[in-house]
Amino acid sequence: MKSMLKTAVAAVALVSAGSIASGAELRLSHQWSNKDIRHQVAQIVADEVAAADVDLEIKIFGSKSLFKPREQYKPLSRGQLDMTVLPLSYAGGQQPAYNLTLMPGLVKNHDHAARLAASPFMEALEAKMADDDVMVLVHGYLAGGFAGKDKCITKPEDVAGLQTRAAGKSFEQMLAGADASIASMASSEIYNAMQTGVLQAANTSSSSFVSYRIYEQVSCYTPAGDVALWFMYQPLLMNKSTFDGLNDAQQAALLAGAEKAEAYYLEEAKKQDAASAEVFKEAGVEIAEMSAEDFEAWRALAMETSYKKFVEEVKDGQDLLDLALAVE
Repeated sequence: MKSMLKTAVAAVALVSAGSIASGAELRLSHQWSNKDIRHQVAQIVADEVAAADVDLEIKIFGSKSLFKPREQYKPLSRGQLDMTVLPLSYAGGQQPAYNLTLMPGLVKNHDHAARLAASPFMEALEAKMADDDVMVLVHGYLAGGFAGKDKCITKPEDVAGLQTRAAGKSFEQMLAGADASIASMASSEIYNAMQTGVLQAANTSSSSFVSYRIYEQVSCYTPAGDVALWFMYQPLLMNKSTFDGLNDAQQAALLAGAEKAEAYYLEEAKKQDAASAEVFKEAGVEIAEMSAEDFEAWRALAMETSYKKFVEEVKDGQDLLDLALAVE
């Protein structure tokens, strides 16, 4: 009887192990609308996998319909979610090192961001992800700017006394250093917070400013231009065990789709900033420009607040910061 039971258990285990490779459906979660660049990146991977005809389907759950924006990394790491497009700094609570992927003034432009993504700095972060059973499929950084409900935001003194939303701990520390009051929330919540008077200023990605129609709630927009203070790493991540459980053809289809999506992500990210400025201008919003002097003032403030705190709080923070700063 025992041997029969063992055989039955082994058979069930074999079926379970093979289930991923046979007609599987992977669930991909994100917080954005289907017009957003990050949804389009996910869609490219899903479409390429479908076209490869490898008995694998990626079902996308957008607009925070499956998990709340800041609650996706943990289920991903536990295998309760297969894939997500996520601002990695949202998981800074689980891995404080991730806060370095949204550090004021650390990234200069989109090409510099791409070099960071292919550097030893990113390899160090990916090692931490692997500890959480997470891997990167598609690297991507997005730039962003500021928006003010009643005034323009270009330099540190402009946010003094304003209730301000910043994406990520490091930006919050810098803005607090400029005497702003901080309101923490996902980018998808900015519109309502502006509408109800909870927020007077916000910074987020160019893409989020447009896809969440923030131009309906503000009087002035400072887009990413020649200088961009705000760059945020927002990769497409996958549960590593789920990936490892796929067959060779399925893995190859995913990686090929990811390569195509990553090239698209970089090119489109470059276009987002100018396009967002046009959308705001057409909506009658004033467009402000951050000068090189403004940028240096913000970065000097960041060095005394965000950078300093990061090194103090993260065990290998100085080493990680040095790796990032070494990328030209």
